[in-house]
Amino acid sequence: MTKMIFVNLPVRDLAVATRFFEAIGCTKNADFSSDDASSMMWSDTIIFMLLRHEYFSTFTSKPIADAHAAAGALIALSCDSREAVDAITQAAGKAGGRADIREPQDMGFMYGRAFEDPDGNIFEPVWMDMSQASGEH
Repeated sequence: MTKMIFVNLPVRDLAVATRFFEAIGCTKNADFSSDDASSMMWSDTIIFMLLRHEYFSTFTSKPIADAHAAAGALIALSCDSREAVDAITQAAGKAGGRADIREPQDMGFMYGRAFEDPDGNIFEPVWMDMSQASGEH
């Protein structure tokens, strides 16, 4: 079986969160979505599960963190180019998120920006020239 990653995120407004994730390039998988959850495919192996707070609470006894007040994770997303990093960051800002929550990072061989979704979760789209990063030319 192919290894997959499911990132389960608590969301206050499922419709708003679903539209946001569609705007940044995810596709909703209706087979694994319901009134309580949206299964948002970033790729064939990376899925964001957007869960209403009440539903998310059925999986843990811990309180749900307010991602606007504290960071619990930084979710890095690989992109095919610098332009793709710019495009997803701009799309996030236009779709109700906050674009460029920190200065862009440009190291020549690696370029990244950061944005928040409407619930305050932090995403870092990044492009890397693997040949330069590994020393191959």
